[in-house]
Amino acid sequence: MNYNSLLEKLEGIKIKFDNIMQQISDPEIIADMKRYIKLNKEYKELEPIVDAYKRYKNIVDNIKSSKQMLAEEDDAEMKEMAKEELVDLEAQIPKIEEEIKVLLIPKDPEDAKNAIVEIRAGTGGDEASIFAGELARMYFKFCETKGWKISISNTSEGTSGGYKEIIFSVEGKDVYGILKYESGVHRVQRVPKTETQGRVHTSAASVAVLPEVEEFDIELNPADIRKDTYCSSGPGGQSVNTTYSAIRLTHEPSGIVVTCQDEKSQIKNLDKAMKELRSRIYDIEHQKYLDEISSKRKTMVSTGDRSAKIRTYNYPQGRVTDHRINYTAYNLPNIINGDIAELIDKLQVAENAERMKETEDA
Repeated sequence: MNYNSLLEKLEGIKIKFDNIMQQISDPEIIADMKRYIKLNKEYKELEPIVDAYKRYKNIVDNIKSSKQMLAEEDDAEMKEMAKEELVDLEAQIPKIEEEIKVLLIPKDPEDAKNAIVEIRAGTGGDEASIFAGELARMYFKFCETKGWKISISNTSEGTSGGYKEIIFSVEGKDVYGILKYESGVHRVQRVPKTETQGRVHTSAASVAVLPEVEEFDIELNPADIRKDTYCSSGPGGQSVNTTYSAIRLTHEPSGIVVTCQDEKSQIKNLDKAMKELRSRIYDIEHQKYLDEISSKRKTMVSTGDRSAKIRTYNYPQGRVTDHRINYTAYNLPNIINGDIAELIDKLQVAENAERMKETEDA
């Protein structure tokens, strides 16, 4: 078994990792915040690869020692021990090599970012709004299990419940890299509460997941942004409709408009609105990158094609089908209650397989 080629590749990454580790402790680099953040991010991305390299090298070194003992040892008992150890060590190699191959797949640079999630009711009238509300609740529950922080920035409630539109940000570890698989059209098939004849209807809601962009990622000219303030509407206590706390930002060159009225403080609403505006402007360029990926990948996993039907929730049969990977799960109640980890895991496996093939073909 030849381990040298993989070890050489990993040793090169270890040298780069050590070099970055020295740089991020350099006072000059610490003073350059933009460069420091970039290097720190790269350090964190390389750290799990270097950890895997150390484990892999340790196994390979032990295999060499066991082989040497088998060749040189005269004691039968010691030879038997070395043989057993060698069998055990060689059995570990395929698993760790597979782990390393996945770690070496080029990562989407946006995966580590926080995310902005936008859910809009589509076809289906009131039922679509109710379903949009259920999707929002599903994500809230999932985020809760991950220990992520949710912050709602804007809502438009449906006439019979749910939301015509809801926008919220999610903060935590690798949020965008996980939630990006949810972008697209979600369909629900069931008998609506408003249906008197018991017929199954199909309604839809669209989900868009954007990477949340920091000030360091994109520079905006303040002169290009028009800021309007207005009174908040909806629940919120005495400050609603009495103070101009709600914010509307218009980016003149692109025509992008964002609003935020969830907070009672105008400053907090402005901060949220600026984050969303940066993310939407950045997303225009990011979308070109996603479109390029979709032309290469058959399953179109995580491409952000928001017009694509990605998943169907069929209530009569209690099933959820993800159309990108042709996977069906018969645990709809659990999924709609936030248990979407298995779906996302399978989408990640499918994407990793495609990315690995791209790397091998390159």
